[in-house]
Amino acid sequence: MRPRSRLDLGFVREQRLRQLEQRLRAKEERIVVLETENAALHLKLAEYQGLAGRSTDEVLQLYTAHGQQQKLQRSSVVSQLHGVIKRLKQDLKSLHSFALELSKDLQRQSKTYHYQILTAVQAIQLQNEAMQMFQIKAFDLEQSLQEVTERYEKEKQKRRALHNSLVELRGNIRVHCRIRPLLPFDTAAGHSISQDRQRNFSERVAYAADDETVLVKCSRPGHASVNKTFQFERVYNASESQDTVFADVAPLLTSLLDGYNVCIMAYGQTGSGKTYTMLGPQLEESFAFSIEDESELGIIPRATEEVFRLISEKPPGSCWVEVSVVEVYNNEIFDLLAKDSCGKVFGVKRDVVTTREGKSDVPLLTHEAVENASEFLHLVNKGLQLRVRHPTLVHAHSSRSHLVVTLTITTIISGDNFGTSWEDEQTSQRLNKEVSCTFPQKMRDNKSTSSSRASSPAQLEATEKLKQVKTRLQLVDLAGSECVGMSGVTGAALRETSFINRSLSALADVLGAIAEQRSHVPYRNSKLTHLLQDSVGGDAKLLVMLCISPDQKCLTESMQSLGFGTRARQVQRGQVKKKNFPAQSKAK
Repeated sequence: MRPRSRLDLGFVREQRLRQLEQRLRAKEERIVVLETENAALHLKLAEYQGLAGRSTDEVLQLYTAHGQQQKLQRSSVVSQLHGVIKRLKQDLKSLHSFALELSKDLQRQSKTYHYQILTAVQAIQLQNEAMQMFQIKAFDLEQSLQEVTERYEKEKQKRRALHNSLVELRGNIRVHCRIRPLLPFDTAAGHSISQDRQRNFSERVAYAADDETVLVKCSRPGHASVNKTFQFERVYNASESQDTVFADVAPLLTSLLDGYNVCIMAYGQTGSGKTYTMLGPQLEESFAFSIEDESELGIIPRATEEVFRLISEKPPGSCWVEVSVVEVYNNEIFDLLAKDSCGKVFGVKRDVVTTREGKSDVPLLTHEAVENASEFLHLVNKGLQLRVRHPTLVHAHSSRSHLVVTLTITTIISGDNFGTSWEDEQTSQRLNKEVSCTFPQKMRDNKSTSSSRASSPAQLEATEKLKQVKTRLQLVDLAGSECVGMSGVTGAALRETSFINRSLSALADVLGAIAEQRSHVPYRNSKLTHLLQDSVGGDAKLLVMLCISPDQKCLTESMQSLGFGTRARQVQRGQVKKKNFPAQSKAK
């Protein structure tokens, strides 16, 4: 075993020795290669050192050239700066001289302005003193003007009171005129009119020059404009409210309880504001007037409130009120408070007659007793729902009939004090006792006659001591006159227009006959004039409320209405008589 192991160890050593020799030869070859490369690098280094020497020389040359160039540039810049500095010094000298001159000018101007300011201050002080004097004078003038205005208003009121007294003594008809504002339908109405004419027609031609004068601008194509004026007792412009209108009507209602009949009549063309003036705004669906806005209420509801307020100041039970509502449609009279067998209100035709005393009367006319204004308004609204209306091109809710609302006030006065004031305390006490036993509630309900009220000799004697005085307040909303060409009505509506215009013409004829003091006054030419005979003929204080439109297209109808009012003012009917006679009981 040992010899073989020795052989193996010698073999390994030989193998190891051969490997080391191979590695030695490889290292020697690597050394030769590195020496060769080192020699090549030494050659390149020498080459680069030569190049670097040449580059350093070039850099030194360039640096030297650049330095010389910068010196040249600095010298040129310095020379330029010297030139600029010289110029700036010259400019500075000129500016200094200019500043000195400017300073001198400013000093001179400041002195001048200072003097002017002092002068202006002195002038302002003088003006303030003068202004104070003017203000004192203006204040004195304002006080004088206010005093003169107050005196003028007092004299105006005195003149108006004297004029009203003269009107009452002569029996003249009071005429007020109300000019409504332009409304949207003024431009929408009349679809057959061209647009150019429509624009011309939308002009305002009627104005309230003052509270007694209406100014109308009348113009025709190719003619010069002419201004016409109309005088009335009162003129209301478009901005005046319902309150203002009623304030001038209210004094007449006092006369009603003083024993005078009163009639208030609205006259004018269709769409001029008559129904609004008399009733107020109306509800579209029922044509009844609205009572929600009290400021918009018309004369009829306001007059009723005022009448019941005045009655409340009288002794309890001494007065009671009955109301009737009729319309004159196509020259026929219809009772708008009549009821059928079921109690439903419907219009019943009535007739008007002349009594032996020469008074007009409507037999079987329904008179409803009312105790307050609410009951009255309820009845009037029921009657209005039956009133005939028809749309036209002028007005969508044109009234086609004349409406007459009558309040009859029956006052009980003592026979011992007949013709004297019944507000005496003892008379009032006796009235309270006698009326309570003599005029029971049945009389106010219209269910019994006066002959059945006294059931004992004592009551008969008490009845003989009492007198009844009846006064009437007639509130009339006339149908509007209209031009067929503008309203565009046909058929039944055209017939209605014909009757409306004829009845209004008959009213004008009656006033003309009264003004001319003819022996015959044609009251019976129309049911309207026959019905209003007592009011128009002089038995009532009559107020005509003219309502006109300011629009150009309504000029013809407005002039006709103003002419009617002017003629009405000239009517002298004689002094209106006070009711101081016992009224006869009328069964209803």
